[in-house]
Parts: sequence; C-alpha cells; structure tokens
Amino acid sequence: MLDSSRTLLSSFLRPVRILRAYNLSSLRPDLVAGLTVAVILVPQGIAYALIAELPPQTGLYAGIVAAIVGALWGSSDQLQTGPSNAISLLTLSTLLVAAAPGTPEFLVLAGLMAVMVGLFQLAMGLARLGVLVNFVSHSVVVGFSSGAGVLIAVKQLRHLFRLEVAGHGLIETAHGILTYLPETHGPTIALGLGTILLVALLRRLYPKLPGPLIGMVAAAVAVGVLGLDSQGVVVIGELPRSLPPLARLPLLDLELAGQMSVGALAVAAIGLVEATSITRSIASQSGQRLDSNQEFVGQGLANVASGFLSGYPCSGSFVRSAVNVRAGAQTPIASVFSGLFAMLAMLALAPLAAYVPRTGLAGVLIVIAYGMIDRQEIARIWRGARGDAVIMIVTFLATLFLNLEFAVLTGILFSFAFYIMKTSVPQVSSVLPDERFRHFTPQPQKPQCPQLAILDILGDLYFGAVSHIEEAIHQQLAANPGQRFLLLRMHSVDQCDFSGVHALESIARACRDLGGDLFMVRVHEPVLDLMRSTGLYANLGADHFLSEDDAIAHLFHKVVDPAICVYECEARVFQECKSLPRLTYPVEVPPHTEIPTGVVAYVSPRELWQQLRSDSPPQVIDVREPREYRQGHVPEAQLKPLPTLLGETPDLAQEHPIILACRSGRRSTRAAYMLQNRGFRNLAVLRGGTLAWEAAGLLDAIDEVPIRGVEGDDAGASPQHRC
Repeated sequence: MLDSSRTLLSSFLRPVRILRAYNLSSLRPDLVAGLTVAVILVPQGIAYALIAELPPQTGLYAGIVAAIVGALWGSSDQLQTGPSNAISLLTLSTLLVAAAPGTPEFLVLAGLMAVMVGLFQLAMGLARLGVLVNFVSHSVVVGFSSGAGVLIAVKQLRHLFRLEVAGHGLIETAHGILTYLPETHGPTIALGLGTILLVALLRRLYPKLPGPLIGMVAAAVAVGVLGLDSQGVVVIGELPRSLPPLARLPLLDLELAGQMSVGALAVAAIGLVEATSITRSIASQSGQRLDSNQEFVGQGLANVASGFLSGYPCSGSFVRSAVNVRAGAQTPIASVFSGLFAMLAMLALAPLAAYVPRTGLAGVLIVIAYGMIDRQEIARIWRGARGDAVIMIVTFLATLFLNLEFAVLTGILFSFAFYIMKTSVPQVSSVLPDERFRHFTPQPQKPQCPQLAILDILGDLYFGAVSHIEEAIHQQLAANPGQRFLLLRMHSVDQCDFSGVHALESIARACRDLGGDLFMVRVHEPVLDLMRSTGLYANLGADHFLSEDDAIAHLFHKVVDPAICVYECEARVFQECKSLPRLTYPVEVPPHTEIPTGVVAYVSPRELWQQLRSDSPPQVIDVREPREYRQGHVPEAQLKPLPTLLGETPDLAQEHPIILACRSGRRSTRAAYMLQNRGFRNLAVLRGGTLAWEAAGLLDAIDEVPIRGVEGDDAGASPQHRC
C-alpha cells in the first residue's frame, strides 16, 4: 500500500524533478526549439480546430495548455502534445451525436470530452496499465491515419470550393460536392488551389521552412491586398485576445457523458497509441529511457487541463515533435516555451486572423491530409505479415465507412484478436542437432530418432494455447509411434498456468502409456515454481528435469533402448549414436523408407490374433534380437534375427502363410521385401510390430531362459520390460 502511494505521488511530482535537474546550459537550445515549434503550432492549432468544426481559438487554447502540461507531466523529453488531425476528426465524429457544430453546446461538449479522455488516460497511467498499449498493432494507427487523411481531404473540399454541403459521412459529403460543384466560387477556389500549390512546393523544395504558416500568411495577404473578403471569400474572423478562459462544463450530466463515453474511450486509446509510438521513435534516436505509465499520466493531465481551459482533446503530434527534436530541444522545458510563445503570438496577432481565408486553411489541411497517408509504411506492412495487413485494411475501411469511434475500436479489437490467435497457436517444432551437434534446429528433411522426440514449445503454456500445444504434441507422437520418450525444450515458455500443468500431465500419461516417459530442459524458474506447487514436479520426478548440456547423454545411456539404436536405427541423429557399431548384413538391405508403398502386405494385431486361434495358424517369425525377444513376443513366434534370416537359406514353407514381426515394423518390412525378392509370396508383416501387439493387450509370452542356438552379447541379457 505504501509503495502504491509513493508511486502515485511520484507521478504527480514529475515537474519538480524536471526543474531540479534542469541545467542552464540547456536554456538556449530549449528557447530556440520552443520558438521554432510555436511557429508551427499556431497555424496547426487553428487548422486542426476547424477539422473538428470548432472555433479557431479552441485549437490555440488546446495547443498552448497541452504543450505545457503534457511536457511537465509526461515521460519524453521531446514529445509535443496538442491538437492533431486524427484526434480532431475523431472528436467531431463523437460530438455530432450530442450537438450540432457552431452551437454553444457543441463547444462545451468538446471541453467535456477532453476531460473524459484525460480521466480515462490518467486512470490507466495511475493503474500502471501502460503495457496495454503494446497490444495495439501499429497497423491500426497506419490504417486509421490513412483513412482519416482521406476523410479530412474530402471534407475540406467543401471549404476549398465554398460549397454549402450537408452531411458528414464520406459518401454523403462526396455526393454533395459533386452535386453542387457547378456553384463553385471562382476567387475562393483560385485562392485555395494557390495555397495548396505554395505549401506543396515549400514542402518539397524547402522542407525546413514552416510551409503551413507561410501558406496561411500568403493567403491572408492576398485577401487583404485584393479585398477578396468583399468578393465573397470566407475568412475565419478576428480571434479573441485573451488567455485561455475557464470553461463551465456539465460534469454531473451522466446521461450526456454516457452518450460520449465510447467516443471518448476511442480518442483516449488512439491518443495513447499515437503518443507512445512517437516517444518510442524519438527515444530510439536519443537513447532516453521511457516510462509508459508516466506518459499516460502526462497525456491524461494535458487533456483534463485542455478541457477545463476551453480546449478540446489532444494527443502527441509527430510533426511538431520531429521539429522539436531537429531544433535541438534537450528537455521538456522546450515544449513549455513553445506553449508560451504560441500564447504570445495569439495575443499579438489575433486581429490579423480576420484576413485568413477559410479556403486557404482548407488548402493547408488537404496538404497535411495527403501527408497522413504514409505510402511507404503501407507498402512495408503489405509486404510483411498478412495479419498486420488485414488489420490495416479493416481499420482503413472502417474509418471511411463507420463512425470513427467504432472504427478505432474495431481496429483495436482486431489487434487483440490477432494477438490472441498468435499466442493461442504457438509453434511446436521438432528439432534435431545440427551438423556440429551444438544447436537444435528444425530439420524436417532429416530422419528422426526412432525412440526420442525433441520438441521446442515456442510460446506460453496458458489456457488459450494448451489445446493447440497438446494436439500438436499428440500428432507428433501419433506420426512417430516408436517415439515413446519425449524431451520438451521449455526455454520459450515464459508463462504457464494451471491449464498448462494439466496439459503436461496429460502428455506425460500418454508417454508412459506407451512405455516411455516425459523429460524437460531449460524450464524457467517461475514455471518451475508452479510445477512444484501443483505437484507436477514431484509426479514427474526431479530426475526428469535435465540440464540441456547433459540431457541427450543421460537419455541415451540410461533411458532409451540400445538394441533399437543398434538394430533398427539408421539415422544416427545424436553425437552419442556415432560411437555405436553399425549392424552389417550379409546382403545389401534397403532402408524401410525406400521400400515402395504397397509392395509388402500387412496384418493388424487383432487379425493375427484371430489367425493364431484358427485351425490353420500362420508361421510367425520374429526378426528381432534375442534380448528383445525375451522381453516379450507373439505366442509361438520363432526367433530368427534379421542378419541370420538374410544370411542363410530360410527353412520356411513357402506354401504356408508367414507373418514377420519386429519391434515397430521396420526390420520386418525390410525382411519381407528381401524374402519376396527370393520368391516368397505368402507372407505379411505385423503392422506396428510388438509395440502395437502390446498396445492391443495381446503380448503375454515371456521367456526367462536363454535361447539355444543364438550367440552374441545379447544372448544372456536380462529383460528391461515385462508385458
């Protein structure tokens, strides 16, 4: 409780820490940066307010207040907070449900909405929920910004042509413009197009100059010199020469707040995503360590202050932040200076706004809207992951054709859905040692160990993912029935819940039912703690959690069946396998994988069991080694190890049915193929070998005495398993 109180207090005392640490050597570069940004803030504040169909001074008030408050309570040294084009468009879309533009109620609700947005953001920051913004895909911002750019450009066409067009939707606005296009006012369109041309040329030829400000000044000079206002060119009118006044807001009108809550939440979300994206981009160059929670607090307080001081919702501005960095800003005080300089400019130049034409502002906004469509970023996303591209396209289309607040929330929900889909289907990859036996990598082109499966789980074992992981592991075991032993590499499993524990218990049971076992390496300590507390660790046994360096050696020497390694395995997957003797045959025997499909006939364990109970049972030949035979075999089976069988003329009756059996079907398939080449036709292979016979509950013959006539080291070996 004490730590939480200290965290809250620390969040609000951020300005004290900034001022205490301020170095006077930063004063000059901060002043220069503040003045440079103010030159851009003034025209942008006016233009962005007009996007929201608010009075121009509302944008200036918001820019002044948010720049100061956002800098003092935020986390970034260079982030510029204030009006932005996307947030302005979202604000308009939300306010339209409660009031009409141009009415006093509309202006009051803009302030109320800013306060609501700020409270949402402030609550998230104080609750330390800054990490949530990481789950919103960057594609949402790109898709929304692109859609907003199209909407802004289309909406400004009415002012560019001076057309009285009703409606606010894309289709309604476009239809109205096309309908009333013949009524275009000549001087208005000429002045607007001239402003677009001037700003676009300045942006291309002299990008360091404040193009929007120069364009607005040039348009205002044209109006004043040529008297275009008397010819019907609409001007924005003189601005009030006063400090941002305190607004009286209907804070207790819960019904009104409820109407705007969805829109306020959407503005808060997209504002935080924008601000966080900008601060990260700046920090990647400056090396500053950021605190997302503190930035949430700064954005929240900036919006609350903007709402109470006659402004409207704000966010971080990429353009002004970039200018702030290029101008040499070293501390948040640079943004404070920008707000103060903008306030002085407003007080000094307010009368001159009477000459600023609405069409000139529309031209400036159309150029800005065109810049919002980041074609390079769109192309990169399109060439990248399909999921990001889908999120971008859905958000873009939703922005064009849905209410904007729902468009934003749609994009965010798609981000969450995409994240859940990715984390709920983590990759379960079968891996093998590389050629130098130093690393484990997926190598699907290489044969696997017939006894041991090694799987990487590349994701968390939580309730949303366990079904997929469990299914993938069972599919691996089913595809390789001989792999009774399973080694899980857990280095990518950072989180595990009780559902994950249940899944591991189920996998362990499946392995043990096959006569094998489950082992793990590189289990993170938090996951290991959960396994201990839930009893999974004790159930598996401490010796089942292995060191990665020694895991293969331990399993090779103490767990897997060496007879299989010698007599069945052709892969020699592990370094330990290289020291094993290679079994030689008197004739060349092809690997079972090279035997054509359909050449060898098979019988199931149940079919063989029924044949053995018939009046004319088949002759069963077990081609395994003596030690394996003694562990259990099909009743009445004769032992003829594969090298012996192929090295002599088989004493078998060709007219009598012959069934060949081995452990898993590999050796017996090879034996059948070779015998067929010698003229034997009436023979088949026990499908799945004695493993399948055992799984069917049929293996009950065990020999305890050495088998006569069989020589070799395995002749006197004791059985490892009883069936």
